[in-house]
Amino acid sequence: MQLTLTSAVDRLPESGLRCKLLRLQLGDTDVTRLGSCGVNSTPALRAGYLDWEMAQRRAKTRKKIGSGAAIPKEERRQQILKAARDVFVKRGYHQTTIDDIVAEAGVARGTYYLYFEDKRAVLADLIDRFAAHITMGIQRITTDEAERSVSLQVRENIRTVVGICLKERSMTKILFTDATGVDSDFHRKLSTFYDSVVQLLTESLKDGQALGIVRDGEPRVLAYLTLGALKELLYQAVALGLTEETADVLTQQIFAFLAEGYLRVTPPQAPRTASDSIGQLAKSRRSK
Repeated sequence: MQLTLTSAVDRLPESGLRCKLLRLQLGDTDVTRLGSCGVNSTPALRAGYLDWEMAQRRAKTRKKIGSGAAIPKEERRQQILKAARDVFVKRGYHQTTIDDIVAEAGVARGTYYLYFEDKRAVLADLIDRFAAHITMGIQRITTDEAERSVSLQVRENIRTVVGICLKERSMTKILFTDATGVDSDFHRKLSTFYDSVVQLLTESLKDGQALGIVRDGEPRVLAYLTLGALKELLYQAVALGLTEETADVLTQQIFAFLAEGYLRVTPPQAPRTASDSIGQLAKSRRSK
């Protein structure tokens, strides 16, 4: 029988907070209300709700598995990857279990192991796909295209990277937070990815110096400075909740920053009102 909120509060202390919450079909708002009705351990209430939520997801998983519709292998793999991504963002990589992932995906645990050896393997696949998406979007800059100036090509590359990271905010967050500190092997994997980006930037900067569109300086040092600034900006953009609609404004500001630094190109004027709106959003988020 469904318990009312009042009777739930009265009966919680009798048999234990977590066990009782497993029997209550309460939403997150109601869990907060329970805490305000005299139960002192709000963190425990939330933990109990998460246990109940997991039980509900496992019940849904059993129903989905029972439906038995055949799904192509790549589609099933994508299903598990999407579920893992969503759970990693919600709970964090280290707090997520394989049971959490299979419950979110609606597959059996054995099905999961047909595609991934462990939790680390699904994270590695997510990072590989995201990194490939970014690197494939970056185009080599040329000077023999009359209809596409060097400035335009630089802006297009910046817009591509920023657009991908804001469109796939979940993966950007995972890359910059959860993917660090997994283990030494994964650290080397991330280092290899970043090294490939630095190498690509270094070669592009060397070409730019030869063409006279990049100022003198050690290309690798300039590449590290560029990557570091871009990583921090994208991390903060995702943390502030900026959407893909702000990509053009961020692109303009990044381009202006580079043009006033090592690029020998003239940046167009930034759209001031949109820039101001980003600054206001950042200020309001920090004041909360």
